Parts: sequence; C-alpha cells; structure tokens
Amino acid sequence: MKISIIIPSYNNLKYLLFTINSIKKNSFFDHEIIIHVNEGSDGTLDYVKNNDLLYTFSKSNIGLCSSVNHASKKASTNFIFYSHDDMFYCKNWDIFLKKELNKFNDNFYYLSGTTVSIDNGLINLDCGSSPENFNEDKFNDFTKNDKSKDLQGSHWAPHLIHKELWIKIGGFSEEFNPGDGSDPDLCMKLWLNNVRVFKTISKIKVYHFNSITTRKRNISLNNGTRTFLLKYGFNPRFFRKYYLQGDGFNLYKGKLNEPKITFDMFLSLIVNKLKYFYFKVFS
Repeated sequence: MKISIIIPSYNNLKYLLFTINSIKKNSFFDHEIIIHVNEGSDGTLDYVKNNDLLYTFSKSNIGLCSSVNHASKKASTNFIFYSHDDMFYCKNWDIFLKKELNKFNDNFYYLSGTTVSIDNGLINLDCGSSPENFNEDKFNDFTKNDKSKDLQGSHWAPHLIHKELWIKIGGFSEEFNPGDGSDPDLCMKLWLNNVRVFKTISKIKVYHFNSITTRKRNISLNNGTRTFLLKYGFNPRFFRKYYLQGDGFNLYKGKLNEPKITFDMFLSLIVNKLKYFYFKVFS
C-alpha cells in the first residue's frame, strides 16, 4: 500500500524534519511525501530541493487550504492523506490504516488518526513540548499498550480520503484560508456527497505539538465558524453533534444515518438560523 502524504509547512523546518523522519522511521510501507513550502526562508525550501522531495512552493503564506490543494495535485497514489507539520507518527501506523481500508468495498469514507498531546488532544499525555525534549520511549510504550476504542465522527487531521472523492469535492474550500473551519467544511462536503463513514482510528496515533506554526507567529485567523454558518445555515458544532455524532468521545458504531429531528436539535437549529440571518443582514 502506498499513499500520498500532504504536509503544508510555513517556516517550521525543525518540526517538519521531525514529522518526516517519524514517517520514514515508523511506516511499514514506502509512502509518497509531498510538502507545500510557504515562503521557506528558514531553510525549508533548500531542504526539500536538496533531498529530492516532492514539493510545491509559494513565495508567501497562502494558507492551509490552498497549500494542501496545490500539493495534492502532485499526488500519484489513490489516497490523499493530510498531515500537520508538527506530528510524530507511532510505529506501524500505516499497517493499521491498511487493515481499515481493507474493510471497504467503496471509496465513501473519511478516516482520521488519534492525536496525543500535552493538552487539547483526543488523548492528553505529556511526552514533551518540542522535538528536543520529546520522550519517544514514553510515547511508544503508550501507543503499544493503550486500549482506547475507535471513535464516531471525526476529529480532523491526520485524515485520509480517496483521491477520486478528493477531486470530486474540490479538496479544501479556499474561502476558509488560512484554515479555521476548513476541516468541518471538508466533512460537510463529503456528507453532501453521500459519505457516511467518519471514523477516528485509535491505533493510528500521532503526537501533536498543537499547531506550533500558528501559535508561534502573528497569523490572523479567519472566522471559520461564521463562514461555515453562512455557507450551510448552521455552525460546525451543530454539524459535528447532530450529523457526525462526534461532539465528544462517542464510540464508533458504524455508518451514520440522516440526523433525526429532536427537540434539542430543533432549538439549536433555530438559534443557528437567527445567527445566520443576523450575519446576512448586518455583515
């Protein structure tokens, strides 16, 4: 099995190297890695050139959505796998991915990994705050022994989509640049194209340094919640809770169905519609 791993990066060479090295070290299969280099003034551009890596390039930061879309055009495999540039992959993560893919007879799925981090991960565990103090042995022991279950819904990157489906939905929606709200929008486009398997696989674990590129720079984030609301008539939280059933840590139970209207859902939808009309009138 071979997949195309798409990694957008913005002057974050130290973490990018850590991510790439973990993929090469801990993958069972030989994958295609494609980097989008935003600016690359920290040496990233020289690195990808000197190491014969597949890459795309922009002189300035064009945002996550455009970066991934650019890089994905170089993909030669059947699978688009999106990763952040500050993740460390567990041993044999791709064997677990292959086992999962073997279960499907079609391409209608969205599979994501399980993030482990000091905080704000699906699993919180302190294995270090940077590559310099990362405790690889602790992370390896944890991933080997952890018995967490697969989750319903999705919790975003890293994730895999079949290339045919990726092309059909147009990849990430670039109105969400630099990136806030792009993941739920991607899932909503998949939903509208009859995807009903949204699954977070416990065995595919990555240690995430929590979007270090965004946190360490003065990058103005877009209002993804507002953009999503104006596009679909409800916000991402409503979509995750009532459609993906992943607003929390719900165990995976199989393919999803159309959401059933409940009193709680109806009230939440009314609130969303009021916000929608407010933004339409006063924005």
